[in-house]
Amino acid sequence: MTYSTHEQLEQSLLTCAACPLRQSAIGPTSYNGSPLSPLAIVGEGPGGVEDEYGVPLVGPSGQLLDKALASVAITRDRIYTTNVIKCRPKNNRTPTIEEGEFCATAWLDQELTFVQPKVIIALGSVALKYLLSPTARITKDRGQWFTTKYGIPAIATYHPAYLLRLVGKDLVKAKWEVYYDLKAAVEKCQELAPEYIFKSAEPPDLLALYSQRREQRQAAKR
Repeated sequence: MTYSTHEQLEQSLLTCAACPLRQSAIGPTSYNGSPLSPLAIVGEGPGGVEDEYGVPLVGPSGQLLDKALASVAITRDRIYTTNVIKCRPKNNRTPTIEEGEFCATAWLDQELTFVQPKVIIALGSVALKYLLSPTARITKDRGQWFTTKYGIPAIATYHPAYLLRLVGKDLVKAKWEVYYDLKAAVEKCQELAPEYIFKSAEPPDLLALYSQRREQRQAAKR
C-alpha cells in the first residue's frame, strides 16, 4: 500500500500486525525527531524501553547515542531516527535478515521516500545488511561510504548496544570509531545542506516527550 503523507504512513504502521514479531511486542514503533532533517539514523529494532514508548532508541542504547551525537553537536530533535524492524523481537534477539527485508520493504522504504534525507547513518549490523548488502559486515564495512538503493549516501557505525557490551581498550577504540563516523556524516550533511542547524539549545527529554504514548500503549496492552 502507498500513502499520501508521512503522518498517514505512521498511523497505519502503528496498527501493523503483518508478521509474527507483532505477537510478542506491545506494538510497532515509529520514529522520533524531525522528518525535515537532512540526516537520518536507521537503527536495528526496538528493545524493551522502545517497545514501551513506541519510538526508537530511547532506552540505554538511545541515551548512549545521545551522548555520542552531542560530541558532534547534534541533538535528537534535529535529526530523524527510525529502525529497520518496527516490533521488538522476543527476548531482544537480533532480527534476521529475512525479518529485516520484510519489515523494511513494507515501512522503511516508504518512510525514507517521504523524509528524503541527504545522508543516512546505518546504526549496526541489521541496518547495514539491509541498506548495503546481506553479506556486509559491520566490523569490516563501518566507516565506509556507500550508496543505498534510494540513491542516498550512507555510512555505517556500531550500534550503541554493542558499545554497552564492551570494556577497557576495546570500548575506548570503538567509541573513537563511532565519533569519527558521526563526524564524517555531519560534515557531508553540512556540505549538502549548509543552512541546516543540527543542535537545539536545549536537548529534548525523549522519555518525557513520549510519556503519553507510553501510557496509551500500556493501557492497550491491558
